[in-house]
Parts: sequence; C-alpha cells; structure tokens
Amino acid sequence: EPNVLAGTLIAHTDAVWGLAYSGVKNHLLSCSADGTIRLWNPPEKIPCICTYNGEKEHGIPTSVDFIGCDPAHMVVSFNTGSTVIYDLETSQSVVMFSSQVESGVQSNNHINKVVSHPTLPVTITAHEDRHIKFFDNKTGKMIHSMVAHLDAVTSLAVDPNGIYLMSGSHDCSIRLWNLDSKTCVQEITAHRKKLDESIYDVAFHPSKAYIASAGADALAKVFV
Repeated sequence: EPNVLAGTLIAHTDAVWGLAYSGVKNHLLSCSADGTIRLWNPPEKIPCICTYNGEKEHGIPTSVDFIGCDPAHMVVSFNTGSTVIYDLETSQSVVMFSSQVESGVQSNNHINKVVSHPTLPVTITAHEDRHIKFFDNKTGKMIHSMVAHLDAVTSLAVDPNGIYLMSGSHDCSIRLWNLDSKTCVQEITAHRKKLDESIYDVAFHPSKAYIASAGADALAKVFV
C-alpha cells in the first residue's frame, strides 16, 4: 500500500533471508541468498553503507544479528554451519565459532537462526538437526549444546532482559527456556503442520509480557 510504504531498499539480487535492526545508530542488516550481508542506513540517499561476504567466502548467509553488547559488531550464520562475527567498520571477520562434530559423525549443521544475547557476549544458534547451541563471543568456543525440539529448530528470540530464550520448531511447539539453567520452563503447541513445516518465527514484545509466532498455517499468533 503506497500510504504505508516508507521506502524500498534495492541491492540484493536474490531472496532476502534475514533482517536485524539496531536502534543505536538506526542501522539495518540484511542477508540474502545472493551470498551477501549488507549494512543499511535507510534514510540516506545511498542507503547501503557496506557489503560483506561478497566472494561467498563463508557460504550463503542464513541469519544475521547485531551483537547486543557491542553494536559495532554483527554475527552471521551460514548454510555451511559456520557462524562468524564481523567488525562492521573494518568489514573483517574477527571471530569464527568452532563447529562441533557430534560423536565423530558430521550432522546436518545447517543453521536456521542466529541471535545475540542483549547484554552478555553470547551467541545462540538454531539448527536443522534439532539442536540449540551457545557460543562465547570472545573465544569462539561452544559453551553449551542441547537437543531442544523433536524437529528442526527454525527460530529464536531472547527477551529484552536476557532472562529467557524462546524457540520455535517444525514440531509445532514454542518452548521457553531459562537462559541461566538452560531448562525448558514452558511449552506451547502453537501452529498446525503444513507440508512438514510449522513455526517460522517467534518474537518477544520489547516492553510488554507478550510473545508472538508465525507459522506455515498462514497464522500469526500473540500470546499473553
């Protein structure tokens, strides 16, 4: 609708998989099937500030987020199973998380979502092989790994206070985790399956006690 469209950012040459917004500098990150991650300042005449992974050196990006405790850095997950922290100003990759191989057998390492903890130097990844993994941003080492769902983990969100993690999965459930103990404190069956897919995204309200989910059943739901 023309009356609600504020502008269009054009640069990617293929599907855009993920977006992240930072209120610190009002910057936007996007990652695309064309292999690139782009940093935008939307109001500018030339809004694209920088392009990363231009040679597809790490693979195709699947998800992107600003580092919560350091907005000068971003974290990107890739279809190769890699997760990389970039310095936004120098465009250099500064930390590459060490991928773990489960019991000597390479599992399906595809990462569907990456999120940064809002206050701690911790990155959390959601995997096709049902795992959620936690990494230390400083060392790049894995802190914790857990089988979190009965099917692929598709989406993650951390509440603004950094106390709870919410995950969504193709097993039709949303799970709420205590980040300190890494235990599941609540489970909601939220969406019906459609063509073997279920929940695509989950989100916390920035200030109120609401959570939301979006599913393959074409529904968006808000829970109190």
